[in-house]
Parts: sequence; structure tokens; C-alpha cells
Amino acid sequence: MNKVSPAISEPKIVTQSKAITQSDFASPLPASSFALLPFLIFLSLFIGSGLYYQSLGTDFAFYQIKAPIAILPAVALAFLLAKGSFNQALETFIKGVGDNTIITMVLIFLLAGAFASVMKSIGAVDATVNFALASVPSSFILPGLFVIAAFIATSMGTSMGTIAAIAPVALGVSQVSDIDLVLAVASVVGGAMFGDNLSIISDTTIAATRTQGCEMKDKFRMNAKLALPASLITLVVLYFAGADSQLSEIGDYQYILILPYLFVLTLAVLGLNVFIVLFSGLLLASGIGVFHQESYGLAKVSQDIYSGFGAMQETMLLSLLIGGLAALMRSEGGLTWISAKLQYLVGKLADLGLIKQKAGEICIALLVALMNVATANNTIAILISGAVAKEIADKYQISAARSASLLDIFSCVVQGLIPYGAQILLASSIAAISPFSLVANIYYSWVLAIITLFFIVFLWPRTDNANT
Repeated sequence: MNKVSPAISEPKIVTQSKAITQSDFASPLPASSFALLPFLIFLSLFIGSGLYYQSLGTDFAFYQIKAPIAILPAVALAFLLAKGSFNQALETFIKGVGDNTIITMVLIFLLAGAFASVMKSIGAVDATVNFALASVPSSFILPGLFVIAAFIATSMGTSMGTIAAIAPVALGVSQVSDIDLVLAVASVVGGAMFGDNLSIISDTTIAATRTQGCEMKDKFRMNAKLALPASLITLVVLYFAGADSQLSEIGDYQYILILPYLFVLTLAVLGLNVFIVLFSGLLLASGIGVFHQESYGLAKVSQDIYSGFGAMQETMLLSLLIGGLAALMRSEGGLTWISAKLQYLVGKLADLGLIKQKAGEICIALLVALMNVATANNTIAILISGAVAKEIADKYQISAARSASLLDIFSCVVQGLIPYGAQILLASSIAAISPFSLVANIYYSWVLAIITLFFIVFLWPRTDNANT
């Protein structure tokens, strides 16, 4: 969600800037668990309100109290607990809010939101869905739904938008075939989480790479080594689950509307700066809308871009406030305490015969997974875990790409499996099915977690340079 002015004149330098480190803020006090109290207050308000509204039967119960509002009491408490003067605490908070990593993410999110908004407005989302359906053989309905969702989520960078677009298709497919509805919807959710994890414009990818200080392309390649085998296994399972099914009628589509998605994916794979990728995609999408559609003019382009900016408001506000809160907790020794506990766990795992570097990787995965269970939001989990994960990665010579990949993978794995997460709630509400039955059938998330842990323990070689 974030970053600043150097991105305009020297974008390559910005994307390679270092992650948030302890030295960027006020001098830390000795490790203190008490400094984590504001964070616990935030979790209590965020989760407590969700459980309360869930007991009332409210839809999207965990999203009735917006996270940027729930975090405000925590920020106020952090100020009260801060040692020293109010002005010193305010300076620390502002440094956290205005950190280079945070502001860079804000700018990236603005571009990502604008691109997604324009693409939806010109009909590119519907065109991509219909194109993907037309390309799927009738015996590959379930794998096809997974691939469609994966492609769209990778292109759009949003699992929620993908589920909203494709889950109704899965519902329709199940109604005109013998495909089980739960399996059809679960295939869509799995594909959406695949794309959310890999997409360069996903907020989880942006947060993971920025907090760990690695190149987007390096994290993408690292993730692909894990996500692709997991997706292939998932496709095989889904094929045997629905090999005898038939597809429903497919709508019309135009190839030119799909071009911006392919263009963005190509530039991303080539390793271009994310600002260049997103801005180029936005220009192409806007140009196609203006010159290819009579009713789409410059005024409409500007409205859609601004609408895309607005769609990112909650995420950007939360990023800024978490940056400030993390800075205050770090200056009081809270994150030092978490880091010490995790490093203690690394030592215990090493005593059991596990290489410390691999033990550190497991701890990073565990950290972000627990944060995601607590917050029901994978981006929040990454933002909260990022600084501690970076400390662990640096100490145990874990590459920045691996660390970012682990943060993104395990936050997406958990997000795709918790029944109170937004993705599961949206999909289950569209299909009118139990979120718990849906979770059990999202094969991709389960397989990805198992494969990643297997890679950590048995296949990933040790690295001697934390920056490779």
C-alpha cells in the first residue's frame, strides 16, 4: 500500500529501497511485551466486533467495523504508553506513517485501483471471463473454473473482485450440470487465492515485497516455484472430480479488451518497475476505452480513475496507521519482544536438528499465519508481521525474496481457509452454502501450505546472502 516522491524521478531506486528497520525510528527500549498492548486492543476490537455481529447474523460480520477505525483506540493507547514527551511520540509515529516503504505502497495502490476500475468500466472483466470459459473443454469444467479465476485474479490483483465476478458463473455451471456446487465455488476461491498470491498489483504482494525490501520480480519467481506445483496438483484433483460435466452457454467477448491484462502480465514477468507496469497498463486500458468505445470519453476515464483511487482508501489509511503504530511499538520494545520469542523458537527447532535458517523460515510462516487468523485480513497480517519477519530474515540469512514469498503465501493460505474471512464469506453468500463446507474443499490452499513446508524443510538450499 505505499510510497513517495523518489518513485517519480528514480522508480528503480525506490523499488529497491530497504525495508523498514529498527534504526529508522526512535532508539528501541529493552524488549517489552507490555508495548504490544495497543496491538492486542486493535485485535480485540476488530475480532470482537466481528464475533458480535456474527452472533446477530449480520452479513460480512468481520467487516462491519472498518479496520482503520478499529485501530484508532490502539494508536491512542500507544501514545499514552510511550515513554518520553508527547512530541517525541508524535515524531516517532509520523516517521512510521511517512516511511519510504509505506508511502511507496500508497502510490502503488492508487495505480492498481485506477487500473482495476478502468478495466471493469470498459468491460474487460466480463470479456476475460467469457474468453476463458470459451477456451475450456467441457470435460474440464472444475479445472477451468480454477484457471479462469487464477488468470483474472493474477491480472486484477484482487481475490474479492475475482470471486464476485466468477462465483456466479460457478453457480450457473452447477445448475446446468452435475457438478457439486460446493466444489465449483471452491475451485473459484482456490484460483482467486492463487492469483492474489502471484499478482504484482495485489495488495498482499505489494506489502510483502515492500516490507522485506525485495524486487517484485524476484518474489514472483520464488512464489511461482511453489504455486505452480500446487496448482497442477489441484487441477488434477479437480479434473477427476468433474470430468463428466458440461458447460453452460457462453457470452460474447472482444479480444482487444483482454489485451491490457496480457500487457501488464508480460511487463511484470519481464521485471519492469511496478510503477511503469501499472501506469502503462492504465494508459493502454484508457486508450482502448476512449478509441474503441464511442460512449467512453476522457471525462469517463477521469471518473473511473478517481473511483479506483477511492476504492483503495481503506487499505491506504490502514497502511499509514499501522506504519505509525508499528513505529511506536518498536520504539517501546514490543516488536523486539516478538522477535526474541520467535528466535527462541528457532533455537528450539535447531535443537531438534533443523537448520536455523529453515527454522527461521518456519517462524516467519507461523508469524504471519497467526496474525492472519487474528485479523481475518491477509494484507493487515503482512503489514503487522513485516518488520519482525525482516529482522528474522536478516539474522538467519534468509533471502528477502524467500521472506516476502513466505509472508504472502501463508497469509493467502490462511485467508483462503478461515470461514470468517471476506473471500469465504463472499463466495458462500453468493452460492448460499455453508462457509465451513466451502473451506474443506478449497484444495489449492491446503496443497500450497503442504508443498511450501516441504520445500522449506527438504528442498530449499541454504543461502549465504540475505539479499539474494
